Amino acid sequence: MNKPDTKEATPLLQRAIEALLEWSPTRGKAGANLRTQIGYLHAFAERLVQRDAAGEPLDQCYQLAVLAGITQTQLSWVRQRVTLESPTTIGATMMKHSIIYLNLATEAQVIAAMTFTSREDVELLKQQLGEAFREVEEIAADEMDQMTFRALVNLHGAVVFHLIETGRPLPRMLRWQFAAVMSSLMVAQRLYYDASRADELRKENKVVHPAFMLPHGRALSA
Repeated sequence: MNKPDTKEATPLLQRAIEALLEWSPTRGKAGANLRTQIGYLHAFAERLVQRDAAGEPLDQCYQLAVLAGITQTQLSWVRQRVTLESPTTIGATMMKHSIIYLNLATEAQVIAAMTFTSREDVELLKQQLGEAFREVEEIAADEMDQMTFRALVNLHGAVVFHLIETGRPLPRMLRWQFAAVMSSLMVAQRLYYDASRADELRKENKVVHPAFMLPHGRALSA
């Protein structure tokens, strides 16, 4: 990468990995490894960018973030942070797009290991990712980058298929309403004939005290 492009792409890359570190869990050995890798990439970013060699260390940062336990939501925040960048040089623009592509691929990797309890959660995630994928697919198409475009379309299709198959057997979220305030135990017994699901209702409806639930709320249909 030439010098003007490197000068703009380097701080862009550094801000991206700073965002990744900000949102990633950093406890334990996995967190320490992530901090070390990000520190290395941050320190040698300019040299690596100039030599077009930043891709592999950046990918290692993302993989270590996955091992540290980063969530899809946290990764989406990192992606949104990078999306706000407005580079002017070709090299920095390519850096921005490459980071977003890698971020989306990592999100798909995390989603593959996620456990869902509600079909609505699956549908919401599918909608959010659909918008993100359509944006980057349009970018790749405008740049006439056929290889990246095909890879993004294939990944998009695989994620949607996985979410559809995952959401198919899940129960839906339904709204319930009673005439009076009751405890979470009584609501669970009324709805499911199973008082042991009281904690599930309390968490879903963000109840302050389990003895006094609001007379209306949300619950799984099964």
